[in-house]
Parts: sequence; structure tokens; C-alpha cells
Amino acid sequence: MRGVDIVRKKRDGGELDAEELQFLIQGCLDGSIPEYQVAAWLMAVYFRGMTDRETGELTLKMIESGDRLDLSGIPGPFVDKHSTGGVGDKVSLILAPLVACFGIKVPMMSGRSLGHTGGTLDKLEAIPGYRIARDPEEFRRILLQTGYAMTGQSERIVPADRVLYALRDATATVESIPLITASILSKKFAEGAESLVFDVKCGDGAFMKSLSEAEELAESLARTGRKLGRNIVAVITDMNEPLGRMVGNFLEAEESALCLRGDTEGREDLMEVTLRLSAWMLVAGEKAKTPEEGVDRCRKMLAGGEPYKRFLSNIEAQGGDPKAFERGIGTLRAPIRRTLPASRDGIIQRIEGYKTGLASVVLGAGRNKTTDSVYPYVGIHFFKKRGEPVGQGESVLELYAESEKAAEEALSILREAVHIGPPGQEGRPLLPRSLILKEIVAL
Repeated sequence: MRGVDIVRKKRDGGELDAEELQFLIQGCLDGSIPEYQVAAWLMAVYFRGMTDRETGELTLKMIESGDRLDLSGIPGPFVDKHSTGGVGDKVSLILAPLVACFGIKVPMMSGRSLGHTGGTLDKLEAIPGYRIARDPEEFRRILLQTGYAMTGQSERIVPADRVLYALRDATATVESIPLITASILSKKFAEGAESLVFDVKCGDGAFMKSLSEAEELAESLARTGRKLGRNIVAVITDMNEPLGRMVGNFLEAEESALCLRGDTEGREDLMEVTLRLSAWMLVAGEKAKTPEEGVDRCRKMLAGGEPYKRFLSNIEAQGGDPKAFERGIGTLRAPIRRTLPASRDGIIQRIEGYKTGLASVVLGAGRNKTTDSVYPYVGIHFFKKRGEPVGQGESVLELYAESEKAAEEALSILREAVHIGPPGQEGRPLLPRSLILKEIVAL
């Protein structure tokens, strides 16, 4: 068997079998198949696609390429949630402690920001002293202690994914649905989750721009995950505008804490998505019979205050300082501040998600490439959001930057991102329709 034969077969629309996929993955790892042939195979997959069987086999071979987290001896159920990436998407920070309060274990392997979308790990590490779980034993300890644990992909967990993802990024094949499916599922299976709830973002601020693209990915995740023995729910959510009122690493950790403390006014968009995804996790973990029951139970749990206490206990368990974090709420900001005054009286019609994400990258909250550093205290705080009235000269937002140059460049982008309609024109309300666009259930 040769690498060129695998490339040719996929180029011609053939279906690779388990042995061929194993040969390919092993060749990626040990270098016996050169990168240019792997890159050619990726491009062939991009144009030719993969069957469900192929996608499932590729996922299995990627899982088998490294270690798995051992959760034996820890009482379940184990349910995790994964987002395909958005702007202002701090849902995981609210959802994990909330769901853990119901006795569900949430083993969460998250990622870092890349491009215009944020990363959960960067937000957590903006909390003073917080560190992601560094080895399996620490992960197990934290999971037992607080009900959820946060870690990243180590060199030993699904190493094939790191190799393939780097090549996908370099060859413009990141958007391939089978490759996305295998990448996501392999990491989630390796972390030990029995059931998975996916937040498939759709719109201007997401990687999947159209509903049809999001549906294709959601259905692929559901089909493949179910065939491999996991319970799957894929929820397609609107990501045309940033979620919540804050974008930036510490800012989003702060906003998550505010929501857990009950300060949700003006954050209805964020809470709608969080509650629906949390509810499906309760259904998957057999703690609720329907998502509607799950939402009701989650609202009551939040009102009781236990999820916020769980959030603080996780900060401490993962090396952070809960008191320093609480002292930093409202004060930990980068030194340079700029506001964006409204250009006219009117209604906020839209705030573009993609441009907001770009502005956050300029500020240093995100990365253009994986080797870039991020600043914890830069970001954007929106005082006004879609559907809200604004007067000429009134501040729509405030941004926080580490340099004058970054502040001015980001402000220029945000000026284009904010759209104000004339007074008297009925602006779109904060939630013109549900942000839940579609749900695909494979339980």
C-alpha cells in the first residue's frame, strides 16, 4: 500500500476502507507518508467528500492514534457540550457548573481562540491563577471534586488531529464536513463523554455561514456519533451577532459570573442558548424527560445560587483565586479605553458578529495564528444591542486595549459593525425570533 494509491482512490471518488485509513493515519504520525501526499488527500476529500462509514472509520482511527482519558470509577452520567465557535460565546462557562449541579459529570476538553472566534481556555486562563487540568489524574480529581473539569488537547490525546488540522488550515480544507466531524468527535470520544450536545453556530459570526451548511454539519455529527455508540443532540443556533454584551477573555468570564449570579437583564440571547443546550444535556443524562422540563429545572437551579458556588469551587480546584476573580469584576481592564458614540438618534438594527470578532483579534483577545499570544483584559463591552434605542452621541460600546494603535484600528472596524436605523422605525427586538434554528436529536 502506498500513499499515492490512497490519494488516487479518493481523487477518483472511491471509498477508503479501515485498513487504508489506518495506513494513512499511521503515515501522518510517523512521517512515512509525506505531507504533500496527505495534503493532496485532504483536498480530494474536500471535493469528493466521504461516506458515513468512511467518516466513522476515520474518527475511530484518529481516536486510536493516542490516549483516552480514563474515567472509570467515577460515577456518571458523562455528558459534554461542544460549540463550533462564535463571537462572545461564553456558554460553556455558564453551562458546565449549571449542569454539574444535577449530578451530571461534565468532562470538557476545550480549545483556544483562532481567527475571529474566541476560545474557552483563553477565557478561563484570564481568571487569576486558573490553569487547565494538566494530566489525567488532575482531570479526574477536579471532575470528582466539582462535577466538571476543564482541559485542553494534550500531545497524547488524538495526535492525528493536531497533524491533520495544521495541514487543513494550510490547505484551505478546514470547511470539509467529514473532516470537521472526525476532528470534533475524535476529541470528544477521547475525553470519555457518553453523550454529546453540539452547538452548531450559523451565520455571519460563525464558520458555517448558511443554514444549509450548518444542517449538513449537524446531521453529520449526529449520524456519525450515533453509529459509534454515543447519544447525540445537535442544536443549530444563530450567530449573526455577538452573544451577550461582552467580548474578550476576562470580560466573558466576568459576564458568565454575572449570569450565574442572576444578572441576566439584557443578556436574554446568551441565556436562551445556554438554557436550551443545558436542558438537552439534562435529557441526555436522564435528569429531565423533555428539553422544556430541562429549561424549567435549570432556571430554578440558577435562582437557588448553587451554580455560581460551583463555578467558584471549580476556579479554586483548578488553581485559581475566587476572591481575586470577584474583586476583578468590573475593574480588570486593559489600560486604554475608547467609546463609540452613536452617529444619530435611532434604534440599533444590527451588530455584525464577524466584524466584532475581527475587532477583538485586533485588540489581542484572539489569534490570527496558533502561535499568537492573547491579552486577558482587552475586549469590548456593548452598552446597546439590537432593538435598543440610542441617542446621538450616546455611547454604544466601550473597548479596552493595550495600545493606542490597536484601539483606533478596532474602533474603526466596530464603527462599521454597528448599524443604527432611523428613529420611529421599528427596530428588530433583542430576540426577533428564537436563536434556536433547528435541533437534530439522535438519542
